[in-house]
Amino acid sequence: MVRRYLPLNPLRAFEAAARHLSFTRAAIELNVTHAAVSQQVRALEEQLGCVLFTRVSRGLVLTH
Repeated sequence: MVRRYLPLNPLRAFEAAARHLSFTRAAIELNVTHAAVSQQVRALEEQLGCVLFTRVSRGLVLTH
């Protein structure tokens, strides 16, 4: 069985975005750009093969 580990930066970006329900607030906390958080979360979604957030005009909604 081959184990694949997830990189920490996308996990940190996801965790911060999930707490704040905002890529912008997560970016401020992590001291990176909004685009960097968005890219990290998108990469994590691709690696996991699922959508983690629904993007809405006023922020984010966690999926089930």
